[in-house]
Amino acid sequence: MTPRVALTIAGSDPSGGAGIQADLKTFHQFGVYGEAVIALLTAQNTCRVSRVEVLDPDLVEEQLRAVLEDIPPHAVKTGALGNAAVVRRVALLAPLLHCPLVVDPVMVAKHGASLIADEARSAMLNELLPAATLITPNLPEAAALTGLPVESLEQMHAAARRLREHTGAAILVKGGHLDGDAVDVLWDGAVFREFRAPRIDTPHTHGTGCTYSAAITALLAQGAALPDAVARAKAFITEAIRTNPGLGAGRGPVNHHARLLQ
Repeated sequence: MTPRVALTIAGSDPSGGAGIQADLKTFHQFGVYGEAVIALLTAQNTCRVSRVEVLDPDLVEEQLRAVLEDIPPHAVKTGALGNAAVVRRVALLAPLLHCPLVVDPVMVAKHGASLIADEARSAMLNELLPAATLITPNLPEAAALTGLPVESLEQMHAAARRLREHTGAAILVKGGHLDGDAVDVLWDGAVFREFRAPRIDTPHTHGTGCTYSAAITALLAQGAALPDAVARAKAFITEAIRTNPGLGAGRGPVNHHARLLQ
C-alpha cells in the first residue's frame, strides 16, 4: 500500500527539538512519509539561538517544485519562513498543493529570538494565511496577527473570529501561555470547540507548536476530519510533553516517540 505523504516547509533546528526535525519525527510517529523543504537555517540549542539565515526564495521554490512534481503530499504545513520574500513565494505556490495546508505562523523561538522579519507579518496575514486550511497561532502570535489582546479564553474566541473573518481558514488558537489547564480553541466558522489538557509543570517544551501542528498535518494527510485531527494531536502533544526525555540544559525537547492516544 502506498503510504500517505506529509510535507513541512520550515526552518532547521540542529538540536532536533523544533522545526523540520521535529516535524519529520512526528510524521514518522504517525505513520506518514515525511518530506521537508527548508526555508531557513538556525544555530540553536535548548539554551539559545545565535544565528538565523533565511534561504533565497528561489531555492525554497526549487525545493518545493521538485517535491510536488515527483512525490506530491496529501497535506502540508508551514513553520518558520523567515522573511516576506519567502512568505510571498510560498503563498504564490500554495495553489499548486491541492491538499490541506496547515500554517503555524511561527514568529519567535522558545528562547525569544525572532524567526520572522517584521515586514513578513503583513505578507503572512494578507497572502499566506488566506491560502490555509488551518492556522495554529499561540497567544502572542494571535495577538500580533489580529492586533487584539489575547490573554483569556474569551479573548482567544475573539481572536479566532477576527482571523477567520480575515482569512476564511479554520483557526486553532493555542492557550499554552494561560494559567490553569492548557486550553486550545478551534473555530471553523460554525462551531467553537475547546480542547483541554492538564498543565504539565516542566521547562521541556521546546518544539511544542511545531510538533502539534505536524501531528495535525499527518492526520489530515491520512484523511481525518479536522476536529478529530486536532483532538488526537492534542492528546499526542500532551503525552509528548509529559514524557519529555529531559535533554539539554535549557528548554529541552518533547518526546517525539510518545505513544499515540486515541
